[in-house]
Amino acid sequence: MEYKITSKCEMDTIELAQNFESEKFPNMIICLNGELGSGKTLFAKGIADAIGIKEPITSPSFPIIKEYDGELPFYHMDVYRLDGNVDGIGIEEYFTKGGVVVIEWADTIKEILPENRLDIKFQIIDENRRLLTIVPHGKEYEEVCEAVL
Repeated sequence: MEYKITSKCEMDTIELAQNFESEKFPNMIICLNGELGSGKTLFAKGIADAIGIKEPITSPSFPIIKEYDGELPFYHMDVYRLDGNVDGIGIEEYFTKGGVVVIEWADTIKEILPENRLDIKFQIIDENRRLLTIVPHGKEYEEVCEAVL
């Protein structure tokens, strides 16, 4: 199953992220893909805000993984710089730490992603609009999509 949503502005993207957050569960994995400036970090900010994180959320390009405390732990990853080389980083450990994991540029580490996850691809339509293609993998994620979309 695949869902397509058009976000007409930044607030649409934030609201969608907050809707997904409302269905959160421990070890939820959300994989974000799309070109630079397409809304991946904005979506992560929406999730973090809804979880109750008050710290500013920025793309974790240099530290790769940022950890935040909220209603559930929030693990925000940007794996772009890894170029697929995940040796010794321990990314897989975060998949079972009981938090919500959001991975930007997740396609670059496909081989280690869990089978059950939510994939969201962002495509730029124009200056404000984005096409989001949402693909749930696994029953839990299908139920989340049915509740949110």
